Amino acid sequence: MIRVMVVEDHPVFAEGLAALLREAPEVEVVGVAGTGEAAVELAGREAPEVVLMDLHLPGISGVEATSRILARDPRVAVLALTMLTDDETVLAAIRAGARGYLLKEATGEDIVRSLRAVAAGQVVFGASAGDRVLAALAAPAARPRPLPELTEREVEILDLVAAGLTNQAIARRLVLSEKTVRNHVSNIFAKLHVSDRSAAVAHARDAGLGVRPRRGL
Repeated sequence: MIRVMVVEDHPVFAEGLAALLREAPEVEVVGVAGTGEAAVELAGREAPEVVLMDLHLPGISGVEATSRILARDPRVAVLALTMLTDDETVLAAIRAGARGYLLKEATGEDIVRSLRAVAAGQVVFGASAGDRVLAALAAPAARPRPLPELTEREVEILDLVAAGLTNQAIARRLVLSEKTVRNHVSNIFAKLHVSDRSAAVAHARDAGLGVRPRRGL
């Protein structure tokens, strides 16, 4: 039996996915979590072998939840779930320790096959973006990326925060909504384990961010 935990913030999809997995004779669903924080807590309590992890969650992201779960127990196999072939987020999940990803449109047979594969130590990539993800992982980096626990977008936003920009100014600069910027800033705080902008800026400055003056706001 493969002990599987489902992490998904849409209750209907989560229950449907759990019900589908319960039909597989080799799968035991040990729990369902709807947030990243709940996933970390539940994984610590139920000790799943595989975590089927939605990457876009309220609170801490699926990437951060993956990192925290594996920091506690590196034997857990995390299989990321994504609606879109978002290379940046998928790469962040893999760098956090996920053993691959699966599109939410995958069939039940594909999901069970993928769970079996990652439980056996294999790596699974969704077909539509697998080549791009592999190419990105294989490409030599010119230099280490600062604060690797953050996504590229989060680093970009933290750079602007450290340069003194408000959320409104950042939203205008990056052509995003203020709500999206606030969500990114909250995720940054959670990943850096800080509670305010000044502490986040200190991390940013240590990483060499926010040192250039910003113009044209």
